[in-house]
Amino acid sequence: MTSPPASTPLPPYAEVQWPLSRRGDVVPAECARLREKSPVARVRTLTGDDAWLVTSYALALRVLEDERFSLWDTAAPEVPRQYALTIPPEAVSTMANINSAGLHQEVLRALGPRSGPASAQWMSARAHELADAMAAEGPPVDLRQRFAEPYAAALMCEVLGLPYEDGLRLMPGLDLGFLTSPAVFEGCTANWDKDYGYMLRQVRADPGEQRGLIRRLCELRDDPNRDGGDLTDEMLAATVTSLFGAGAMSTYVFLLHAVLVLVRHPEAMDRLRAEPQMMPQAVDELMRATLSIGDGLPRIAQSDVHLGDVLVRAGELVLVCVEGANFDPAQFPDPDRFDLDRTPNAHLSFGAGQHYCPASTISRAHTAEALTVLLERFPRLRLAVPVDQLAWRTGNIKRIPERLPVLW
Repeated sequence: MTSPPASTPLPPYAEVQWPLSRRGDVVPAECARLREKSPVARVRTLTGDDAWLVTSYALALRVLEDERFSLWDTAAPEVPRQYALTIPPEAVSTMANINSAGLHQEVLRALGPRSGPASAQWMSARAHELADAMAAEGPPVDLRQRFAEPYAAALMCEVLGLPYEDGLRLMPGLDLGFLTSPAVFEGCTANWDKDYGYMLRQVRADPGEQRGLIRRLCELRDDPNRDGGDLTDEMLAATVTSLFGAGAMSTYVFLLHAVLVLVRHPEAMDRLRAEPQMMPQAVDELMRATLSIGDGLPRIAQSDVHLGDVLVRAGELVLVCVEGANFDPAQFPDPDRFDLDRTPNAHLSFGAGQHYCPASTISRAHTAEALTVLLERFPRLRLAVPVDQLAWRTGNIKRIPERLPVLW
């Protein structure tokens, strides 16, 4: 009987502090160094767990497309984590619930900028209303408070079928709902519990008072002839809570980052005013070049997988460093240049594979409409403070400027 082979010794931890810098205006220097020397690097997470950090585009794409790397398993008990699970597991499993219950197409339809309730025309009108209020107030204003957050709240309320005033009330809680922490703490799920309770009341409301995606999901719940898994009030409330939180947070944070990039490239703003048809292509380059994703996209290996020169064992945590992949010169020539003409532009800001973000279409549309309005209404839009004076939030899954004061 032969002895089992000795296990391959693990490489040392990468000489990086994880998570990387929270500044959203500078690509972390570690990305280039790791891509060159160790594109699959061993790091230690906030919780003290081991993880593999992937920084090259080719390997990041492979992880995101390979079904042996599971997102859903990241909420399972006793698995390594990048930070403590401070939200209920059902929040992580939202898309799995949507798919298993046959709701995927309904969600995509609601999020579509043409067929959904939040049409491009509707988004443009909301952006103009907010621009009117900014102009009346006069500069400087905090673009986050006066434009990006209320725009995101209006968008998700229209899609889901919620009163706008309720959406504004829900927005401040997102700061609590997307915290990253090394340990579970008292009250960490309080915001989820509060928002979930509110959404549960919405899905149990009189059908005549419902609208948007909530109404459609409730119609499916009550349809005895529907094919697919059983729909419960609790499942629908969890789904809507997750969609509002993720949608609103992603919307306003990316919009802030997009403005931050554009005001630092005034020649690009001038061109977009002269050639507004370029805006959809510009949005894709903005999605590549912005740094809103503050932590790696997590996956748990379901089996042993060779990833580059590393054997990732079943049960190990893999983190996809999106900013590393999106600035990989092997995929994007001269990646540090903001290039409106960049094509192709297969960035990974929406992920890839089976977990590709279902809100990608509406995200592109909402950004294009909002930026078009801002550039049209405020030709001299610029930062009111030096960029290195911006304060960036710590302990959040997104890189968020606490304020984005602007002049025009």
